[in-house]
Amino acid sequence: MTPPETAPTPEVAIVTGAGDGLGRRLASELAAQGLRVAAIGRNMADLKALATETAGTVVPIRADVGDVDALRAAFDRIDADLGPVDILFNNAAVYPHRDFLDETPESFQQVMDINLGGTLNCAMLALKRMVPRGSGRIINVATFAGNDPTYMSSAYSVSKGACRILTQSMVRDLGDRFHDIIINDWVPGALKTKMGLPDGTDPALAARWGVALALWHDQSLNGVTFDRDCEQLPVLSFKRRLFNKLTGRTPIPRQIPSL
Repeated sequence: MTPPETAPTPEVAIVTGAGDGLGRRLASELAAQGLRVAAIGRNMADLKALATETAGTVVPIRADVGDVDALRAAFDRIDADLGPVDILFNNAAVYPHRDFLDETPESFQQVMDINLGGTLNCAMLALKRMVPRGSGRIINVATFAGNDPTYMSSAYSVSKGACRILTQSMVRDLGDRFHDIIINDWVPGALKTKMGLPDGTDPALAARWGVALALWHDQSLNGVTFDRDCEQLPVLSFKRRLFNKLTGRTPIPRQIPSL
């Protein structure tokens, strides 16, 4: 593996949806790695409990990611209290289980506003701070439902699929100009959380993967999707796969290094 390129040491991280589940573990792990962490969520009691658990290294901030005015105020506060963001985890999402015929335009749009709109809002606000410095990390927490819709979850699946296109669009527009602003989709897999499965992966383990990815500086990571702790290689045509096999150029997926 090529040694990581030199980059500014990240100091400030933002995690959305940080009150519970994976977001809570991400915030705790980032704090354990020495970063100042802004934990954004809607339940202030959960956020304050997280701040207490992390001995004040996590700053609780109540904001709805679908409310851009509230987010602008939150990012301004983070600038003043912690400094400009170096790492953004777009983790906040809602996952309602509804048959498509039970959806309304309003209920469907509400999911889009939080899952897609929240990701868009936070990414734009973070990039406003990253672009002048020419460096930063954005990790959008993704799901396979964005490629293969799950039952009773049309709004969730559509919103998460749109987030994947958003990631690709940001990389396409920024990648050739800002080489040290690295953006990834990361699929943590089915987790043992309220939104996940009883026998899913421990979110604390997934958080270690996610934070290690965020701290791994390599410009070639830009736009790459990671599935749990492994690079997800693009789907190749049969001719390309045959060519790679004949020439010994079959790519090997990268593993996220351990912290």
